[in-house]
Amino acid sequence: MQTKHDLRWPTLTGSPVLDSIYPVIERSRDVQTNVAKIVEVAGWMAYEELPIPDYALPFDIGAGNVDETIDFILTAACIDTAFTDFFSHIKFQVDYAGRHWSDSDALFACMKRALDKGIPILDGAVLAKVTQAEMETLFAGNIELPMLDEKTQILNQVGTVLARQYSGRFHNFVASCSPRLYDDGSGLVDRLIYDFPRFRDVSLYGGHTVKFYKLPQLAIWFLYTSLRKTEEFPLEDLEAMSAFADYIVPVALRLLGITSYSAELENAINSHQVIPHDSPREVEIRAHCIYATALLAEEINQLRPSDQQVVIPQIDARLWTHYHTTWWPHHLTKTIMY
Repeated sequence: MQTKHDLRWPTLTGSPVLDSIYPVIERSRDVQTNVAKIVEVAGWMAYEELPIPDYALPFDIGAGNVDETIDFILTAACIDTAFTDFFSHIKFQVDYAGRHWSDSDALFACMKRALDKGIPILDGAVLAKVTQAEMETLFAGNIELPMLDEKTQILNQVGTVLARQYSGRFHNFVASCSPRLYDDGSGLVDRLIYDFPRFRDVSLYGGHTVKFYKLPQLAIWFLYTSLRKTEEFPLEDLEAMSAFADYIVPVALRLLGITSYSAELENAINSHQVIPHDSPREVEIRAHCIYATALLAEEINQLRPSDQQVVIPQIDARLWTHYHTTWWPHHLTKTIMY
């Protein structure tokens, strides 16, 4: 268990995600964060470029059309999860437009393929009625899209809300929100979580509610980085965004020596055992991912000039891009939340 004198809390305020993880960090038994190692890594990472990614959807989706970009990104975000088969460990892949796509990019390729065929998959009325058999065709790849049944149900639920409340389109939802992540219930993440249950990414740990909000934050980050240069998607509290607690960033932190696992958890991950969703081990992995990246961003900013300050998602992007193809095993958890 991490003792209080081993801990240091980030000074970031305004993030309900960070505010919720402290009981986990204090009481963790299977995951620990090495603050001294964070200082060491910051000592060299601070001098990297660490840009805000210029995220661009592949295949010229939404080129010059802000509404279509919003519709595509938020629709994809609803099912942007679980791309590795839980038994064979094979990743979902597809060939499209002369290239080979994997993971999330394969999902986007399948969606663009459907749009090319005139299938209006960004329309809530269509999503509300899509069947699992139709999903098998829409997302045909090297393997069946993992958790296809759950993803069909998600699109049905999301589509129903879009059709009933937002004329079938996510850009109407965005227009109804405050240009903030959190704003007394009217912010973008606030409203995604309230209106669409699939985005309510929370877990219980020792009686405490832990908020992760991986997909709603990631979806807004994708929108921000895609539309930042157009200045048509203002976001007033970007500094309140945490890391996106997924499978890959915890691997990066583990390999950098920033986090460490108990022998039992290490063995479970390396032998491809499923770590149950909402279990203490899974919650600890995700909470320490958020905690460590927040501290790392803070240490890095102390070394950078005022005009080169970073936000936490830039650190997340640095770790994810360098480690998402590593052969080192990540934890396996069957969940629709990441």
